[in-house]
Amino acid sequence: MLALGVIYASGLMLVGLELGLLIGLLAGLAAIVPYMGFIIGIGAAMVAGLFQFGVDPYPLLGIVAVFMVGQALEGMVLTPLLVGDRIGLHPVAVIFAILAGGELFGFTGVLLALPAAAVIMVLLRHMHDFYKKSDMYGEEIDPHL
Repeated sequence: MLALGVIYASGLMLVGLELGLLIGLLAGLAAIVPYMGFIIGIGAAMVAGLFQFGVDPYPLLGIVAVFMVGQALEGMVLTPLLVGDRIGLHPVAVIFAILAGGELFGFTGVLLALPAAAVIMVLLRHMHDFYKKSDMYGEEIDPHL
């Protein structure tokens, strides 16, 4: 959330939006719910941009570009690295879990994808350890059976 807030705030201030710091940090804080920060941030920034710049398309396109870059960085860099390290999942597994959860169960699936993936990984690790400690792991297979 903090990283997204900094990305949004710095980008909006570079575009020249006077309320860029406030809107960027608000969008970063609202990012606790997936896509809510993006929606709130781009909505508030576009309204502020319309009041500040009028209908000049270049600053408004700059605002849209800031939020697109922020979303891309969050999806491809921040979430896989930060969340994946915390729950012990590979960054590709994090992306796959979020995509699969969203495709199968929509918004609820996006929210529950990483906790479900973490639970599945813990169960698989315990099953693997249980198998390695079992008698079947060290036995040789009888070719006559």
